[in-house]
Amino acid sequence: MIREAGRITAECLEVIRKLAVPGSSTLAMDQAVGELIARYKAKSPFLGYAFPGKKPFPANLCASVNECVVHGVPNDEELEEGDLVSIDVGVSLNGYIGDSAWTFPIGEPDPAAKRLLVAGEEALWAGIEAAKPRGKINDIATAVQTLVEGRGYSVVREFVGHGVGMALHEEPQVPNYVDAKSTAIMMNKTLKPGMVIAIEPMVNEGKAEVESKDNTWPVLTKDGSRSVHFEHTVAIMGDRIEIMTLP
Repeated sequence: MIREAGRITAECLEVIRKLAVPGSSTLAMDQAVGELIARYKAKSPFLGYAFPGKKPFPANLCASVNECVVHGVPNDEELEEGDLVSIDVGVSLNGYIGDSAWTFPIGEPDPAAKRLLVAGEEALWAGIEAAKPRGKINDIATAVQTLVEGRGYSVVREFVGHGVGMALHEEPQVPNYVDAKSTAIMMNKTLKPGMVIAIEPMVNEGKAEVESKDNTWPVLTKDGSRSVHFEHTVAIMGDRIEIMTLP
């Protein structure tokens, strides 16, 4: 059931890919995804999502442009050549959820943006490759952080991957970094067969610090640098892992 929800989630991102052109808008992307989800008689687990201290999220997807890291609210502003748009989308079908994110360049990205996009995507694949049955969450975090910082970028600390399946955010947390403040118990959690987790590096071109103005939804890089976000829902099987959010 999660795999089917994940397949529709992947289809949503393919719809976004076609709309990721100059002159389009994140609102148009949101509307297109809403129509697709409705055709499958599914729901967006993002729409109306309640987070302590914030109003319920008002859209089907999160659309974060350039220095916006996560939780951007879609709007009708025209996207411009060179923008980077991170789309985080999920689908709830018959009570089971798939969750995925991808960052799309609008038009032709500049050379620095291309390098950032490659680092973000390769960090996701590094994290997935490190996820082994009966391995540790620490393995994922180390793989992501090593790749990102080795390219000269930084990993967001305040937002991490997570369990997913029957709710959008479940235990365990899946950080993209390891440091002295990391909780040893959390990082040493075993990836047990049957677990389903969202691995999602958020990679900043500049420093790792982020901020949210007036406790509103969008989260921005504190130094104004660009950020990218890549995510797949991954199931831990008995002898392998499987990506649930592929077409």
